[in-house]
Amino acid sequence: MHHYMHTNKFLYRHVHAQHHKLVAPYAIAAFYNHPMEGVFDTIGASIAFLVSGMTARTTIPFFCLIVVKTVDDHCGLWLPGNVFHILFPNNTAFHDIHHQLHGSKYTFSQRFFPIWDKLLGTHMPYDLVKRPEGGFEARVLSKD
Repeated sequence: MHHYMHTNKFLYRHVHAQHHKLVAPYAIAAFYNHPMEGVFDTIGASIAFLVSGMTARTTIPFFCLIVVKTVDDHCGLWLPGNVFHILFPNNTAFHDIHHQLHGSKYTFSQRFFPIWDKLLGTHMPYDLVKRPEGGFEARVLSKD
């Protein structure tokens, strides 16, 4: 759904663009969305729940994990030992690239499936560069 929000000009302009007003995302920005985007997310999650056949006991921790991962992706911090950064290649740096002005047409994959960006030609490679004043900066490398 996120990919479609970026490729459909009407949906991007009138719905998803509100979320991208934040060029430098921060944790609470994960949920800074147009109300219709919330409706679309809820419908998508409901369909995924019904199709997967998950029980309520499985669904609750899974959706809690999604919320925590979403906040982590938007937090703008590259923390040592962060389990999400270890397990998933689409992490805070990946999402920072997506929110930068040149990145809004790339790195659409959400939470757990960055393979879709490579398959759909929307992958934008990046590197983490250590800043002299401390911390890291996600910098775009040349497009594949």
